[in-house]
Amino acid sequence: MLVHNWREVLKRAWSVRLMALALLCIVLEPVYTFVAATWVSRNLYIQLAMSVATGLLAVAAIIARIFVQQKISGELNGKPPAEG
Repeated sequence: MLVHNWREVLKRAWSVRLMALALLCIVLEPVYTFVAATWVSRNLYIQLAMSVATGLLAVAAIIARIFVQQKISGELNGKPPAEG
């Protein structure tokens, strides 16, 4: 079941933003590998850095999902945020 304000969550939640950045890193890594293989020799450090960045973004997204964001979650005790 979706939360009642799922559109607001998609727009403002840090966990969603961080997961979008992790997805961008996941998509760019093979693209970079393909492009770099045609022009220059493979650089292991860049691939390692992109993998580490992807992992750190995923961990940050999990941590961001745990914390309450007042603009989205509203008051504590499970009350919905004020609409309007």
